[in-house]
Amino acid sequence: MFFIFDWDGTLSNSAAKIVSCMQQAARDIAIDARDDAAIRNIIGLGLPEAILALYPELGEHERQNLRDSYADHFVRNDVTPSPFFPGVMQTLEALKAQGFLLAVATGKSRKGLDRVLQNLDMEDFFHGSRCADETASKPHPLMLNELLTEFDVAVDQAVMIGDTEYDMAMAAELGMPRIAVSYGAHHIDRLKTYAPAMCIDDFSQILEWQFK
Repeated sequence: MFFIFDWDGTLSNSAAKIVSCMQQAARDIAIDARDDAAIRNIIGLGLPEAILALYPELGEHERQNLRDSYADHFVRNDVTPSPFFPGVMQTLEALKAQGFLLAVATGKSRKGLDRVLQNLDMEDFFHGSRCADETASKPHPLMLNELLTEFDVAVDQAVMIGDTEYDMAMAAELGMPRIAVSYGAHHIDRLKTYAPAMCIDDFSQILEWQFK
């Protein structure tokens, strides 16, 4: 029985930090900063894919400069990790105590996820993880497939929990059950188009999930 969690916008209340850092990075390289809604829309994608979606008109050199500037801003601002949403830590601990496997599937880089887990003293908390720079970015389902293979879990014995349509789309592609959270980067109506098995307003509602 396997719970797989997105990070930003699902566990971590980090959207405002992501938006601010991307806007600062754009100003650094003298291009127009996208508005909050546009940046929230790309949360969950790998950084190269997110920047390409935001700025398809830029050349590769400019996109690399923007990636570098964003990463610099985010690392400086993430010395203190973004707080978890209410009930996240208590719920994760309860699931782990019940013997469930727990993993993270995120658009963060491996370096970024490892840094935040270290800062939270959670390096050994999750059983596994996949990051966008070591596999395919969401919404491609490869990171989920790799986690299922690594832990030898059938797709119907896992559930993906996320706040964006990218999370829902990659799980739907595999036929994996999915739980949509209503408080994250994408409006819940966008997630509902992927027929999640549950839509939750409070993270602790995950404790009501029952594998069939």
